[in-house]
Amino acid sequence: MAERVAIVTGAGTGVGRAAALALAKDGWAVVLAGRRREGLEETAKSAAPAKTLVVPTDVAKPDEVKALFAAAVKQWGRVDLVFNNAGLNAPGVPLEELPVEKWQQVVDVNLTGVFLCTQEAFRVMKDQTPRGGRIINNGSISAHAPRPDSSPYTATKHAVLGLTKASALDGRKYDIAVCQIDIGNAATEMTERMKAGVKQADGRIAEEPRMDVAHVGHAVAHMASLPLEANVQFMTVMATKMPFLGRG
Repeated sequence: MAERVAIVTGAGTGVGRAAALALAKDGWAVVLAGRRREGLEETAKSAAPAKTLVVPTDVAKPDEVKALFAAAVKQWGRVDLVFNNAGLNAPGVPLEELPVEKWQQVVDVNLTGVFLCTQEAFRVMKDQTPRGGRIINNGSISAHAPRPDSSPYTATKHAVLGLTKASALDGRKYDIAVCQIDIGNAATEMTERMKAGVKQADGRIAEEPRMDVAHVGHAVAHMASLPLEANVQFMTVMATKMPFLGRG
């Protein structure tokens, strides 16, 4: 039996991999979830000799989410932490040109996926002994200050913020702490384009500072380390000089 068991979605790259590695370093047994087995296995190799379990999962599919949690319980008997990190973005095109299929894909993963994992976490955490656990949702600075041509991503991250608040209240009676981390410009494949410049609110194209993604992993591990009587309800970790505060 592992003492502490974490599920990390989107664990094959970027923020998910950084969080999984930080948790493994802190002694967590980590279930690595994501759509591509190859990336998950690379994360598992980097986490060695920590206890890891690779479970390829599409979080937008209810049956696969149920199987993910069942695998964690079968392997280690419980789930103490879920980091809802898996996410998609849509092409940066004008809103009126966005195919509805792209909108739906982003909603399915970024919002419905978080709901499905939260729902299954509640089912497991409220019935285990000791009872309870923690859920950390990956929000975004986009929920507070959107970029141009980002309606699907921004809308889902606003919705995740609402889901975090509502499920935090619903989880209290089960000793489940729900919280959110908002991330700005971590250096991952998703933000690689920022080195060449991205569109600003005034239409300019400008390069934006980024930060080492390992800082996000450390932040998630800190949130996870707290006893359930304490909660970092919202945390923002961002590149210090990115254009978020003020007017650029």
